[in-house]
Amino acid sequence: MTHQGGCHCGKVRFQVDVDLSSPITCNCSYCSKRGSMLAFTPAESFSLEKGDGDLTEYRFNTKTIAHLFCASCGMESFARATMPDGIRMVAVNVRCLDGVDADALTSQRFDGRSR
Repeated sequence: MTHQGGCHCGKVRFQVDVDLSSPITCNCSYCSKRGSMLAFTPAESFSLEKGDGDLTEYRFNTKTIAHLFCASCGMESFARATMPDGIRMVAVNVRCLDGVDADALTSQRFDGRSR
């Protein structure tokens, strides 16, 4: 399903085709503090509509995931990475999708702390 989304202040906006049937919540040190719920999609299914110049990147641990957040409001609405098989993907913060009630979704737990 196609969704619109973005950061809190509206400087970053995107469109994404993503399956919300099994989003994840991760317990790694970063995700647990942020409280986001993530859904993954191939990079080709994601289109940044505005805000490329307003994004700031943060990487930690293995530095393989580019956590991108708005330099104005600080909201991370998505991240970019490459899977071990070479496929580029985007992790979308479901809580940043317009009109989606993340609390109504059933998320799967991912043990990122042990990785």
